Amino acid sequence: MLLNIEFVKQSLGVHLFFARIMKEHSFFLQTSFTPRDDSYTRKADAFRMEFDRLLGEAITLSNGVVNPEVLQSGEVITPYTLNAEMVTVYYTGVQIPTQLTQAEAGLTGGDMITPSPMLERRVYTLNQRAINATASLIQFKTNILSNVSNCKMFTFNYPLLIIHIIREAELYLMQLRRLQNGEEVNLEREAHDLEFFWNRQMAEHAKFIRGLLDPTEDNLITLANNFGNEFDLLTAEAQAAMDETVPSASVTDESLRATEDLRNFKEQGTKGILACEIKSIIIPLLGDHVLREANHYIRLLKMFERIGS
Repeated sequence: MLLNIEFVKQSLGVHLFFARIMKEHSFFLQTSFTPRDDSYTRKADAFRMEFDRLLGEAITLSNGVVNPEVLQSGEVITPYTLNAEMVTVYYTGVQIPTQLTQAEAGLTGGDMITPSPMLERRVYTLNQRAINATASLIQFKTNILSNVSNCKMFTFNYPLLIIHIIREAELYLMQLRRLQNGEEVNLEREAHDLEFFWNRQMAEHAKFIRGLLDPTEDNLITLANNFGNEFDLLTAEAQAAMDETVPSASVTDESLRATEDLRNFKEQGTKGILACEIKSIIIPLLGDHVLREANHYIRLLKMFERIGS
């Protein structure tokens, strides 16, 4: 059974990462529809604002409580998040609440041993609200994917990107349900599954970047393509580790090295987009979004290495 303090710390760490990811998924959907589907635009906007509220509550509860490693990893915010949001607001007119990012910048981790019953109740309630919102968002995304796949709707998001963001919402939902049930996560067992999951996501990030760069950006397209191919191989190796046909430690080491390289590529790309030095149709917030996901995966991989050593 999960200890009370671990329930609180893990829940808040999950929200600080994933609630922001969900609100940005909603934003990417919101800005991708054609005028004909303005009802979907409004629905996506409503999801975005609900996850803004959930993230705001998580921030309020996290100060002095959450694991410092989460805050230091670059998965909650990066040095570019606030600027990426401001430029994205300028480009789209969607009013992203940048005060949430400013509040996150002021968060500190803590070494609380025993949470108050009130804090536990508030976290439990927050988890339940997030479970309900995420389950509804998954249904919304699945409906969009069905419409796109059957040529009933056009969006400016790749069908694979919609599948990609459904997977991430499903992972968030699964983790929240486990927390609500008080389940302890066996990270050694989970490592194989998460490496398979995130290696595939990293491969797809590289392919999305490749497809959203201007055709004249030959060098960046080649680099993105190479990363996509490398992570396809790492995904296959992670699957083999799950099947116990290759050593898991070697997959973790290779995945960490490759993800750090991809993280650096994403960071340079985000800086280049913000400085208007890269030609693309990548909205600045998307650059920062995939950078944070790489930082999240790097923290997990380092944790897996410690467990395996």
